[in-house]
Amino acid sequence: MRILLLLAAAGALCAQPARFTDVTRQAGIRFTHNANKGGKKFLPETMGSGCAFADLDGDGWPDIVLVNPRPAIYRNNHDGTFSDVSAAAGLTPLGAFPMGVAAGDYDNDGRIDLYFTALDGDRLFHNEGAFRFKDATKASGIANAAFGTSAAWLDYDRDGRLDLFVANYVQWSRDKDLFCSLDGVAKSYCTPESYKGVSSRLFHNLGDGRFEDATSKAKLADPSSKSLGVTVLDFNQDGWPDLFIANDTQPNKLYRNLKNGTFAEEAVAAGVAFGEDGVARGAMGVDAADYDRTGRPHLLVGNFANQMLGLYHNEGAGLFVDEAPRSAVGRASLLSLAFGVFFFDYDLDGWLDIFSANGHIEDDIARVQPKVKFAQPPLVFRNLSKGRFEDVSTKLGGDLSKPIVARGAAYADFDRDGDLDVLISANNGPAVLYRNDANPAKNNWLNLRLKGVKSNRDAIGAVVRVESASGRQWRTVHTGSSYCSQSDLALTFGLARDPQANIEIDWPSGARQRLNAVKANQHLVIEEYKQP
Repeated sequence: MRILLLLAAAGALCAQPARFTDVTRQAGIRFTHNANKGGKKFLPETMGSGCAFADLDGDGWPDIVLVNPRPAIYRNNHDGTFSDVSAAAGLTPLGAFPMGVAAGDYDNDGRIDLYFTALDGDRLFHNEGAFRFKDATKASGIANAAFGTSAAWLDYDRDGRLDLFVANYVQWSRDKDLFCSLDGVAKSYCTPESYKGVSSRLFHNLGDGRFEDATSKAKLADPSSKSLGVTVLDFNQDGWPDLFIANDTQPNKLYRNLKNGTFAEEAVAAGVAFGEDGVARGAMGVDAADYDRTGRPHLLVGNFANQMLGLYHNEGAGLFVDEAPRSAVGRASLLSLAFGVFFFDYDLDGWLDIFSANGHIEDDIARVQPKVKFAQPPLVFRNLSKGRFEDVSTKLGGDLSKPIVARGAAYADFDRDGDLDVLISANNGPAVLYRNDANPAKNNWLNLRLKGVKSNRDAIGAVVRVESASGRQWRTVHTGSSYCSQSDLALTFGLARDPQANIEIDWPSGARQRLNAVKANQHLVIEEYKQP
């Protein structure tokens, strides 16, 4: 085994109240999303777009990608600030209604590439180095002009090359726009129920920079779906990546990987297709992780207002139970419209917390439902262990309590102080970068970035287990999740007061690697062990 890089944290945290601080302006982020509102209340105007943290130059410091008709890239300056390098990046316009971004090294050349989804046609950009990108869409053979939303890179056949899953929404076009109304007089935004669905797509990596559409071959074709979120998880823990698809007003989908290039859909049997009332909900973003250390990945789903978050606990044997209705998570999120959602350990105590970025689609929704607001503050639920959560949203500072019409959300340790910071994209508004100052106890941590050799270069699909005095926890390296967004590929483990930990890595290639007695408070880059 080889450890390529070992760096200590950049400075100690000062004693202070737990909070998330809005550092957008001081960090140099000057970005406002353009929803291309023209007064006609077109459905895509409500959707907003995503965001991403990705280490685009390989220096170990996460950079920022923001989605607009012309996307933006901000280079991390290593001092808490960013520089806008969009002008020279070579990212061509994405059309009037761009949606999401997924970052992954699809050709294993050591540089992270970018895939953008959009209403009128997705784009694949190859990373040429030095923050310059080349449009590789046509050369790759990827063709998706079906209202793409979230996307995720994964190695579904475990051949060492990243494949691509793209979630698609509905059949909408300007010439087929419908008239909808909340009061029977003025036009309002139509719900997805007004439009037909469209199948999501799976693109198989052929290994020479080209992809083939494997959707039908993989048995993933489903024209009834109206997909907004995707997360990759191994829900039955057989070592093969499965897919959960969050659908808006249609049943969610759970695809089990059959290990032969095909999938079987099992959402109804698993209990994740509908809400507890047996009705399909308006699902947006999604994430998967083991929040209670049972050893199984559970599901977090952002839903429409008056539907609450979904918190599906993996009971094993292919069955999930929604724990949200009987928990603080359900009660506090009932009136929120959740888009970007994810699990992360914000206070580094070793237990995964929940973040939800919220915002309605109707700017005058309060006229019809006075208790529901257009701009909504984020929600944060602190994990108390034993499956219990506490709503701490109003305890983490005034900046986080400010309402925003949020859409995408992602996390990363952008300032390399050990804790996880948060980026939110707003619909037709400015992006917000929150610095995490919520670890006054100065809990210990480890940040691990993996590099595959026989496995894909980004080690997507690798399972990392960390064992310390206070217990055992694990994560999977994955792209996608949230809503149209992607968090940094590095994994952060909170260790509470534990000074060291043992690390075990199961690589997608099947190799297992172990590091013992690793001291806390380090950023590690670990390369896959080369068999002699």
